[in-house]
Amino acid sequence: MMAGDNASKDNDLAALRQKIDDLDRKIVDLLNQRATVVIDVGKAKLAGGVPIYAPDREQAVLQRVAELNQGPLPQRTLQAIYRELMSGSFALERPLRIGYLGPEGSFSHLAAEKKFGASVEYRPLADIRAVFEEVARGHCDLGLVPIENSVGGGVVDTLDSFIDAQVYICAEVLVEVHQNLLANCPPEKITAIASKPEVFAQCRNWLSTSFKQVDLLPVASSSKAAEMAASQEGLAAIGSVLAAELYGLKIVFANIEDNPSNMTRFFVISNHPTRRTGNDKTGIMFTTAHRAGALAKVLEVFSRCGINLTNIDTRPSKRRNWEYYFFVDAEGHCQDENFQHALAEAKEHCGEMHVLGSFPRATEPV
Repeated sequence: MMAGDNASKDNDLAALRQKIDDLDRKIVDLLNQRATVVIDVGKAKLAGGVPIYAPDREQAVLQRVAELNQGPLPQRTLQAIYRELMSGSFALERPLRIGYLGPEGSFSHLAAEKKFGASVEYRPLADIRAVFEEVARGHCDLGLVPIENSVGGGVVDTLDSFIDAQVYICAEVLVEVHQNLLANCPPEKITAIASKPEVFAQCRNWLSTSFKQVDLLPVASSSKAAEMAASQEGLAAIGSVLAAELYGLKIVFANIEDNPSNMTRFFVISNHPTRRTGNDKTGIMFTTAHRAGALAKVLEVFSRCGINLTNIDTRPSKRRNWEYYFFVDAEGHCQDENFQHALAEAKEHCGEMHVLGSFPRATEPV
């Protein structure tokens, strides 16, 4: 290849990079113009007593971005960019404090960061009930709690917390759960593996094949396991990529879960209800009247009103023996006309009925 050809290619590359630099200058300018409007929005919200986080607005922005996108950037890339942009907007309006089930590096922490970005304040809490209490007291603006796992089912601590809580579900978050073997030593030097018992269950087949002779050490959380593995020779942990980053561990083996489609659904809880988006779900909690067929009648009411129930779970009331709370996810917003009619009629067959909140339906993982 001649020297002149190399020079020509270098000039072409320099010209393309100059175009990128020019575009970056315009993008940064436009982003700051947008931020100026965001500050005015924050002032208007403060004057009107409107919550900073508006799930319906978030949904509308992400939907509009998806409609405007003509490629070649993938939708998930643009959504990630705009989630981070909205995170920065929260900080300009008023910094949000998000409570989650700690410690740092937990999957709840990972889900919170994926949902709300890097520009908000995160507060790890000792247990799920504490997340509910801190939101109810106003110490946290929002809380993020796990509600069900596609493999392990409903999260009982979250269901039990709703029985006494005075908060609303305002959003749901879907997160793909990938477990990783974390350590600072080579695989042959690993003598024990620490994690939550539920995590061991999710990786049972892989562990029995790859680390059959290694001791499994159950601990309170995968984050605690990562913290221990960072300081104990020969100890590995199973946990998230975020835990590896926070505790300075290497990912020895990635994605070791037995079910590659393993997913956890989280609720975002708030002190404020959410407006309609047109693609909503509603959480309902109720006990049935002490009559034969009462539960069947409640379900029949929703069916007759054209409301699809996407999930049903139960928990003991802990107030009376053999009394149970039913937890239902239903398609639609509680302010929809057919939903209002269904609730009014269903109450006739219930001992108690509580609407836990309506929220935009999550259609894909964050």
